[in-house]
Amino acid sequence: MPNISRSQLRSVVTDIVERTPIVDIHTHLYSPAFGDLLLWGADELLTYHYLVAEMMRRSPIGYDEFRAFSTREKANHIWEHLYRLSSPISEAARGVLTALQTVGIDVSRADPEEIRQQFKHWTVEEYVDLVFRKANIEFVVMTNDPFDSRERALWEQNIPVDSRFRAALRIDPLLTDLSRACSILSELGYAVSTRLDDVTCAQIRRFLRVWIDRMDPLYMAVSLPPTFCFPTDDPVRRMLDSCILPVALDRELPLALMIGVKRQVNPHLQLAGDSVGKAGTQAIENLCVAYPDNRFLVTMLSREDQHQLCVTARKFRNLMPFGCWWFLNVPSLIREITMIRLELLGFSFIPQHSDARILDQLLYKWAHSRKIAAEALVEKYTDLQRTGWSITEEAVTRDVRDLFRDNFLRFAGRL
Repeated sequence: MPNISRSQLRSVVTDIVERTPIVDIHTHLYSPAFGDLLLWGADELLTYHYLVAEMMRRSPIGYDEFRAFSTREKANHIWEHLYRLSSPISEAARGVLTALQTVGIDVSRADPEEIRQQFKHWTVEEYVDLVFRKANIEFVVMTNDPFDSRERALWEQNIPVDSRFRAALRIDPLLTDLSRACSILSELGYAVSTRLDDVTCAQIRRFLRVWIDRMDPLYMAVSLPPTFCFPTDDPVRRMLDSCILPVALDRELPLALMIGVKRQVNPHLQLAGDSVGKAGTQAIENLCVAYPDNRFLVTMLSREDQHQLCVTARKFRNLMPFGCWWFLNVPSLIREITMIRLELLGFSFIPQHSDARILDQLLYKWAHSRKIAAEALVEKYTDLQRTGWSITEEAVTRDVRDLFRDNFLRFAGRL
């Protein structure tokens, strides 16, 4: 295959990045069979918690007054303060406009009611098809919580799950709220106690295997505070040693660790009230050393942790850094983190996940992230060309496919 000339490099790389299908490895979306657990449409977009937090900085409205609004009233209020009385320049506000524009809605003169009317043309199934096509998504990975009674009931009914929505088994209470986890497991008929004795650990392993068999997840996942440590003398070590990691190894599943969230620093904001803390990577290093046969997908919430995570990943082949999570999902930081990873890890990482809670967010998060990825690759391929190294379309296609799809599937044992 002929080399790509310097004059052609930008257009060729951009084209390959745009047409390579995405495997979105972490979302909070659901297959349409889950009913109204799948969020989509104008009002859901406009009332997303990023925008709620931003609006509260501009509007004099009280927390309780805003919470008493209907979803439609909340959307109208946010539109008024973030779109009519201010230019929507933040990533979350601009993202709404990108999503609407991508599905053919003219936002130049629109107001929320006009936008709502245009969404009435689609059924949820039609809209899922449209979003996946426009965003060029192969499939997304959901976040599936068997400790949530509503979601658990749907899984127990064996509902049909669209193959474009794959499962991830979320296990947060086992590591962050053992009392709640044991209470729920007891209600479900498992003989458990917070002492984590041998009987309890066997029951927890049984619970995990039951849900792995039911969901066929691509990995297990937990979100952790910046204070997470390993090893420790508390129940966390026992839970990892005797329950979670043995099952993960036996079933050949990675464990995804999402580290750095400080919950409810402002409880008045509810879902929008979480924040970020610096964690460091000592616990990750210790896990990778202690469990060399387990695989760990890791994303960290603090910008300050990103360089250390890359260095740690250079030392452990069972560690895969992924995505620019939550407060890092803004263009300036995505660009910086992607360049650090390329320069330290080559192509052996997963650059992004959407973390989408609203179906429509796939449209803007991937449109914006693809653009940044293309720019970063053009810069690094240009550096290679300056050394005399040849860049071919075949090589770029391989590299981009690794970043957007194959690195994850190989690490998850599905390729």
